Amino acid sequence: MLIKNTLSRFGLFSKLLHWLIAILILGLIWLGWYMVDLTYYDKWYNDSLHYHKSLGILALALALFKIGWQWHTPAPGPVAGLKTWEKAGAKVMHYVLWGMMLLIPVTGYLISTSAGKPIQLFNWFELPAIVDVDEELRELAIDVHFYLAYATLFLVAGHAGAALKHHFINGDDTLKRML
Repeated sequence: MLIKNTLSRFGLFSKLLHWLIAILILGLIWLGWYMVDLTYYDKWYNDSLHYHKSLGILALALALFKIGWQWHTPAPGPVAGLKTWEKAGAKVMHYVLWGMMLLIPVTGYLISTSAGKPIQLFNWFELPAIVDVDEELRELAIDVHFYLAYATLFLVAGHAGAALKHHFINGDDTLKRML
């Protein structure tokens, strides 16, 4: 198994990053959904918030690393036989997903730090608050974080659906290249 991408296939490292980030994103969306129903006095309230923040920063770090990795070893081109609109749609989908992978953690960071609190990363170290306490910014960040997360869930479902469509209906190697 090749570590780097080739012109026709993704390398092992790209596949591992893809699936790790995908699992993190889905897990973070689930954890965020779970957390909103917890009260301050629930025993999981602080722990779930801590893990959500730590995993969110980890997802951001992996996404940034993946961007660098893809610059070092570009993704293979689309499989042969795709229609122009499918190629364009795939490109737009990937750019939007990349944007979400960057924007959602940034808004999450702003939620915590605009309240004047640093983010503890797995109790190893902390990311300091670099913005002033700002309740309006915090409320805006909460709203944007919420809507981007649910939009990402919708986009991930479309991304997975497109891969399954290519595998089962078109019979091409789009999905196989990432497995």
